[in-house]
Amino acid sequence: MLGRKQQIKNSDWIEALERIEQAVSRKELEQLADKTVKEIKKKAKGKKAAYAWSGGKDSLVLGEICRMAGISSGVLVICNLEYKAFMEWVDAHKPPGLSIINTGQDMEWLAAHPQMLFPQDSRTAAQWFHIVQHRGQAKYYKEEQPDMLLLGRRRADGNYVGKGDNIYTNKQGVTRYSPLSDWTHEQMLAYIYYHNLEMPPIYGWKNGYLCGTHPWPARQWTGNVESAWAEVYEIDSTIVAEAAAHIQSAKDFLDSLK
Repeated sequence: MLGRKQQIKNSDWIEALERIEQAVSRKELEQLADKTVKEIKKKAKGKKAAYAWSGGKDSLVLGEICRMAGISSGVLVICNLEYKAFMEWVDAHKPPGLSIINTGQDMEWLAAHPQMLFPQDSRTAAQWFHIVQHRGQAKYYKEEQPDMLLLGRRRADGNYVGKGDNIYTNKQGVTRYSPLSDWTHEQMLAYIYYHNLEMPPIYGWKNGYLCGTHPWPARQWTGNVESAWAEVYEIDSTIVAEAAAHIQSAKDFLDSLK
């Protein structure tokens, strides 16, 4: 059984998906899904609700479950530093009713905030989530004024989901509800497998399950900046070429290839 996300190797995720029928039966999965749908209907009854969708594996399941529960509105928060292949996938697979908010971080912003390039510590990596996702979700909350925003956060990932009922409201007045909080990694993979959900190309790239969906400069698990540029170059060389006009380490990497 897969443990905490931070302690799982990327190969473990791939192996778990290959053996998912042995870990979770379809009957068990559908019972869990039905139970979760009922819980969402109960807690969201009479409320204007929406869900956060990132295109990652957890949000793919969340979106399906929410729509089964009658919640059709969702929000995807991006910036101008996304992988092009990921955005092409989003265009082809985004759920109906999805709003997209762009928080605007671009190459010039990244050059002015060099500490945000390929964070090697969890604290800096977490800042990306606050800078992009939290800011975009707050904007969506202000514009659309839902009563609650449903998230795909789970305890198995070490995420905060609130106390007791998995609902909490922050200081900005945004109420978040995590209906999948007790789902295991295997149960998430099982839903994707049994329902034949197509995942974004990120999961086919190096350390895709560890990195998840993210702006390319937020890429983790690289060891150093040079290795990070090499990984991004392998995914999309045009990103590195564009970055070289703004960031010295990108230019140095390209020069090293000559």
